Amino acid sequence: MIVAENIFKSFNGGTVEVLKGISLEVKDGGFVVILGASGSGKSTFMNVLSGLERPDSGKVVYGNEEITAMTDKQLTEFRRREVGFIFQQYYLLAHLSVDKNVKMGADLAGNKSYREIIEKVGLADKLKSKPAQLSGGEQQRVCIARALAKNPRALFLDEPTGALDEATGRNILDYIVKLQRERAFTMVMVTHNTNIAEMADTVIKMNSGKITEISPNALPKSAYEIGW
Repeated sequence: MIVAENIFKSFNGGTVEVLKGISLEVKDGGFVVILGASGSGKSTFMNVLSGLERPDSGKVVYGNEEITAMTDKQLTEFRRREVGFIFQQYYLLAHLSVDKNVKMGADLAGNKSYREIIEKVGLADKLKSKPAQLSGGEQQRVCIARALAKNPRALFLDEPTGALDEATGRNILDYIVKLQRERAFTMVMVTHNTNIAEMADTVIKMNSGKITEISPNALPKSAYEIGW
C-alpha cells in the first residue's frame, strides 16, 4: 500500500502553495486515476507520491518503507528498483535505438524478455530506429515499453495517451491494464481524460491543491468500452 499523510508542497520560496494537506491511501495492485484542471496540483501530487519530488511536510510510505525519510541516494535507488514512469515528455536517449532505450529499463529488473513488450506496443519493426526517426506517438510507445520492461512495483503515468491516435491509445491502454492485472503492480495515472477514469478502480478529483472527491469504481470498463 502507498500511504500519503498530510502532504504540503509549495514553490517560489513558499509563496505558491500547490498541495495543501493531502492524505491518500492506494491499495497494492490498485489502479487510481487523478483528475483535475491545470493548476489543481495533480501532477505535483503524483511526483511526490512517486518520490520524484519531496514534500515540504508530510510523509509517503510504501509498505513499511517511508520514502520521505530516505536520503537522496536511498531515494534514487528506490525509484530505480521499484518505480516506473510514463511522462508526457519522452525522455529518450537520442543516441540509442528503440531496443536499447527499452533495454535500459529491462536491465534494472533483469528482464530478458523485454522485446515481447516492444512487440506488444507495436514497435517490433523499429528496433534499430533512433528517437529522431520516430513520430511523437512512436516515441511515447518507446517510453511506455521502457517503463513496463522494468517490472515496477508502482507505475506512474502522466497523460500517457496524449500523443497517440485513438486506435493506438486504446490498444496501449488495454495492454497496460492487462499487464497491471497480471503482474499486480500499483498504477497511478494523471489525466484530463474523464473517459479513461472509467477504467480505474478509484477516481480522485483534485482542485486548488486539495482532494475534493474519492470515488470507488465497482465496474471498471475496458479500453474499448470507454469514450474517447
